[in-house]
Amino acid sequence: MSKIEEIAAAVEAGKAKIIGGLVEDAIKEGCDPLEILNKGMIDAMGVVGEKFRNNEIFVPEMLVAARAMKKGVEVLKPHLAGDSSATIGKYIIGTVAGDLHDIGKNLVAMMIESAGFEVIDLGVDVPAEKFVEAIKANPDCKIVGLSALLTTTMPAMKEAVAAIIDAGLKSQVKIMVGGAPITQEFADEIGADAYTPDAASAAQKAKELVA
Repeated sequence: MSKIEEIAAAVEAGKAKIIGGLVEDAIKEGCDPLEILNKGMIDAMGVVGEKFRNNEIFVPEMLVAARAMKKGVEVLKPHLAGDSSATIGKYIIGTVAGDLHDIGKNLVAMMIESAGFEVIDLGVDVPAEKFVEAIKANPDCKIVGLSALLTTTMPAMKEAVAAIIDAGLKSQVKIMVGGAPITQEFADEIGADAYTPDAASAAQKAKELVA
């Protein structure tokens, strides 16, 4: 098994304690840092996401794998030539105004990061204008993700999407939405570009939107 295969296996198994050492060993052996990131970690998280979609694993296993990848990326980062080349773009994420749920959002953020994005997490209870400000402050941001876990905060999501569109930012960013009460119909109705039912699909969709 090559070092990169060992790293991939460690990510899939969520072995956060050993991943850093494996990444260091791979670098010492002369493996390309970008290949370690793509083949060893991003591809491994793709496998984890696929298993999650097929109900072979569940949220705890996915979180553990994402945490392992995060640890690996921390060790790898200094070896990647300029952080910008290691990311496929910025992704702004937040839970909409009035909603304090963050487990789903955090999981999506970890999966999006695993897919190679630089994630800017605005947290929970984020008013529409804060999304607009964050997009304007990051002109290289390509996607914004809005999360809502309560039926009562769906109007706040609608408001946030409208604010982004009204601010003339639709040419800059794609808008992704998700959360327990959200449906494809609702996403279409409020003018979002994409809806995904879970974190794994969100990561896949994000990559498609910037491709």
